[in-house]
Amino acid sequence: MNVNQTRKKVTIALFVATFLAAIEGTIVSTAMPSITGELQGIQQYSWIISIYLLATVITTPIYGKLSDLYGRKKMFIVGALIFLAGSMLSGVAQTMNQLIWFRALQGLGAGALTTIPYTIIGDLYPFEQRAKVQGWMSSIWGIAGISGPLLGGLLVDYISWRAIFYMNLPFGIVAIYLLSTSLREKLEKKKKHIDYPGIITFTIAMFSLLYAMTLVRESEAGSGSAWTIGLLIIVSILFFALFARIEMRSPEPIIPFKLFRNRIISMANLDSFLLCVINVVVIFYLPLWIQGVYGKPATYSGLAMIPLSVAWPLGSILAGNWISKKGLRFIGVVGAFFLLASSIGFAFMTASTPIVLFIVYTFSAGLSFGLSLTSLTVAVSSAVGWELRGSAVASNNFIRTLGQTIGITVFGLLLHTGQADSIEPSVLAGSLHTIFVWVAVLSVFVVFVSLGLPKLKQSEQQQRNAS
Repeated sequence: MNVNQTRKKVTIALFVATFLAAIEGTIVSTAMPSITGELQGIQQYSWIISIYLLATVITTPIYGKLSDLYGRKKMFIVGALIFLAGSMLSGVAQTMNQLIWFRALQGLGAGALTTIPYTIIGDLYPFEQRAKVQGWMSSIWGIAGISGPLLGGLLVDYISWRAIFYMNLPFGIVAIYLLSTSLREKLEKKKKHIDYPGIITFTIAMFSLLYAMTLVRESEAGSGSAWTIGLLIIVSILFFALFARIEMRSPEPIIPFKLFRNRIISMANLDSFLLCVINVVVIFYLPLWIQGVYGKPATYSGLAMIPLSVAWPLGSILAGNWISKKGLRFIGVVGAFFLLASSIGFAFMTASTPIVLFIVYTFSAGLSFGLSLTSLTVAVSSAVGWELRGSAVASNNFIRTLGQTIGITVFGLLLHTGQADSIEPSVLAGSLHTIFVWVAVLSVFVVFVSLGLPKLKQSEQQQRNAS
């Protein structure tokens, strides 16, 4: 089998795995009413999503480091098998508690599917081709955003909500088979050191932080909740401090701190964090504007968001084609200005703003996310050699998810809808206006950070030096 055939099979496997991880959020959200109706657990509604995200965020950097130590293929297969086991068990769950635990297991595997594919693409392709392939891979997230709700609705209406979990099995098995039979890795035989203290302290610190954010977001009643949140934050701070101490002494740290001394990675991670804080606000609050302020039905809001889902993969593909010609900073700055233009548009929206302008703003935002996030992925994967690439890509994915988590929590505190049992359009419009103004302010920072990104020639030279 020649190199091109091998690359094609491995790339198909990675695209399939990425699609399964990307579609998981939207397809499950669509089925939630049916799930809670059958399993009688409306009070635990949010935990079906939250526990999956918690497990995914915590394991992302761990899989990245382990893939550097034991190889991409081995860790991808381990993660994929855990993901498929969680999917199968979620499909047979008989109670909400069972489903929550099985979703946690699924999330433990999803950490590999969201990180290792980008790392493998970085290993397989030279810089010029890598940008294009990672552009196509990034576009999968936009495609999943469009197809997830539709596919979820069809499966729930015509088969069962359990089918949304079972559908992962055949596709996941094909991905594992293609990767296991096609990917060849040469690993240096040496004694491996696993940073168990780092893994344990990082897991406790991250779980405490994200659980505290989940409680804040859900606004659970009672003074006991406030004490719980405070205690979790204290535990998180203490264990993060302990984790940092351990990592500085470990011969193979889970998150090598020297990565953040790399200007390309530090700037890309900062830019990614800000972009994903904004991204989660756009995705979650624009449909709320359509339904609560414009007074349109949920189906209408879904259609109004299609321009964002179309522009995102378009921006990813354009970024992949332009990076080797125009440079990372050029793509990042163009994406940042598209984001700034759309954010200013959102900040000045009123109940009388024409829907056509809303569509233009959402399209511009989607184009920005596609251009910027794809170029940042390429920058991070090109900034270091093989031995650190898994950790570098995982750190960027971790920063992105953390940005989304913090974004939805902080801006959720600014959201007000009026009465507890109804939405007052004027109150909602006022709070969303405040949120969108802050998004515009953050977009200005994104522009300045993007201007500080290194040029393409710098990243290429650094890649050659590191490899």
